[in-house]
Amino acid sequence: MDQNVLAGAAAVSRGVIIDFEKGRRVPGKNNLAAIRAALEAAGVDFINHSGVRLSAP
Repeated sequence: MDQNVLAGAAAVSRGVIIDFEKGRRVPGKNNLAAIRAALEAAGVDFINHSGVRLSAP
């Protein structure tokens, strides 16, 4: 998933994604929740705040 797709799926600007990836800022709670929901919808599982994995098909 590229930045444009993630931004669209999370309904945030691409700048939010870029700044988050580069460590320039931490998105607010609403944006973080939207990014997480978009990634989970794409099949990413978050594991106890220690990592991620792809969901089984």
